[in-house]
Amino acid sequence: MNETVITVQGHDAAWYSPERATVQLGIGFDGPDRQSVFEATTRAAETVRSMVVALSEAQSSPISRWSSDSVSVWSERPWNNEGKQLPLVFHAAITFTVRFSDFDVMAHWLDAVAAVDSVTVGGIEWSLTAARKAAVLADAQSLAVTDALTRATVFARSLGLETVRAIALADPGMLGDHGSAPVPLARGAMMMADSGAGRSGIALTPQRIEVSASVDARFVAS
Repeated sequence: MNETVITVQGHDAAWYSPERATVQLGIGFDGPDRQSVFEATTRAAETVRSMVVALSEAQSSPISRWSSDSVSVWSERPWNNEGKQLPLVFHAAITFTVRFSDFDVMAHWLDAVAAVDSVTVGGIEWSLTAARKAAVLADAQSLAVTDALTRATVFARSLGLETVRAIALADPGMLGDHGSAPVPLARGAMMMADSGAGRSGIALTPQRIEVSASVDARFVAS
């Protein structure tokens, strides 16, 4: 009996609400005196650190983990618009990374910490927990296989063939075709909104997370 080889790629994608948010904070000062720049950065960092610790040690803390760098100090000699080299300028900076499980608490905390002098909210990375991510990715991979079978069956039927049997299944590109491995995607946004109390408040708009998977499959149809 003649058999026809059919090679297809199956795909699946689904969207999920984020369960974790990792905040990147930066603190930085600059000026003509190295020691004063260093001390100002250290003071601001201690203020932020105390705010992180207070929340992380609270009962049912919304902070699952956090870290901070040591203070970095460097200098440069800038040039003005007339091509003249200016005196040394010293810079100092430190970053904090804080991961939250409660987004409402995070919004209020960010509103407070953003008021500390020279603190910049660098960004927020939205994510799923590791266990949830593994589970939904496994679901996506299983559904990608089902999608590949459906595609192969459609091809076979168009040729008047009735039986479809899998002979190879692999991550994208491993059957000799170019492709990319499934990667969960996480995206988020943060915007400033009027708090209604005469000052700015931080309103968070987390984007849903896309988890996708692709699979290459080879079938024989007869």
